[in-house]
Amino acid sequence: MSTFEWMNTTPLGEWLLTLLVSMVPVLELRGGIPFGIALGLDPWASFFASVIGNLIPIPFIILFIRRILSWMRQWGGYAARFSEWLERHAINRSEQVRKYQLLGLCLFVAIPLPGTGAWTGALIAALLNIRLKSAFPTIGIGVLMAGFLILGLTYGFTAIFLT
Repeated sequence: MSTFEWMNTTPLGEWLLTLLVSMVPVLELRGGIPFGIALGLDPWASFFASVIGNLIPIPFIILFIRRILSWMRQWGGYAARFSEWLERHAINRSEQVRKYQLLGLCLFVAIPLPGTGAWTGALIAALLNIRLKSAFPTIGIGVLMAGFLILGLTYGFTAIFLT
């Protein structure tokens, strides 16, 4: 059995594939939960795989993104323009976080709209010098809130709580 077959035909493989999809920027758990359910995972298994997958990159982003962006600026060209765009994007979206601090960060991550989420929240936290020990749990709560919303929208709120 190939790795591809294993990931598409076994519950552990489907769970791992859902976790990996949830690690991808932009998709995050907003794509991971429906993906896992579409694969045939139990909704709660899809939820937990997606939450874990969405949270794995967060400490690395908070700890290293400033160095990575600085390195990209030194490269010049497309890399420099992309790093400048990322910083502008994060700063433009950081008003809520600046105003309400950790509560704002949590709510920013919890809103399941394009341009919000754990990746952007971690970028904002890093650029606003919010320490990992404060930012990670706050982002984690926001991811859980977003996960419940997406799970409810994907599977149906009544189906989740009545089963």
